[in-house]
Amino acid sequence: MEIRRTPLYYKEDLALVHHLGFGFHADLCAPGILTLLDPIRERDGLVVELGCGSGLLTRHLVDAGLRVIATDASPAMLALAREHVPDAEDVRQVALPDDPIPSADAIVSVGHVLSYLPDSQSIERSLIAAAKALRPGGVLAIDLCDLEWAETRRNDPPSGRIGDDWAIITEYNVPAPDRFVRNITTFLRNKDDTWRRDDEQHDNVLVEVLRVPHLLKPHGVFTKSQ
Repeated sequence: MEIRRTPLYYKEDLALVHHLGFGFHADLCAPGILTLLDPIRERDGLVVELGCGSGLLTRHLVDAGLRVIATDASPAMLALAREHVPDAEDVRQVALPDDPIPSADAIVSVGHVLSYLPDSQSIERSLIAAAKALRPGGVLAIDLCDLEWAETRRNDPPSGRIGDDWAIITEYNVPAPDRFVRNITTFLRNKDDTWRRDDEQHDNVLVEVLRVPHLLKPHGVFTKSQ
């Protein structure tokens, strides 16, 4: 029997709150991502999405006519993605940096997915794995939290949002120059009108993003400026 690592992030309640209340991020990212993927769509290429979450960006990609394999480490997110984007090529669990990334014509990821990995070495391993999985002439579009992120968010006060049947409160902490921590509390309404609470701590690793092009260049991935 195969034993999978249990994800620490995005359990059922937070996954649902994210799906219900944070679709605006995918909506904002989608136009730029789709422009980058125009050549991939024209040749009917395959897109692999890393950290698809509940399929919010995946929905945009599939609706634009792209073939997409959507991946995530969270079973709760994958369950939502299978409901939200049943017409994706596949929705599967991929837990980086150890699981293989499917070969593709484009690899995309938004929401600083790789920043959730435990250390900078894991992030570098995953970036190199993505580069190796990318077919010639492909597109790699991934966002990361850089070291400046900690400074810009260091003094952020707690934030909160509320919907009809959910609420979320987030506190922020910068325990080290390369670490950004969010303590997240969610509340969801039960069927009997009571409420339940869940808590998660999200630790993000911050990296020097200027090193990334040099890391990927030996593996055949170049920025436009290279």
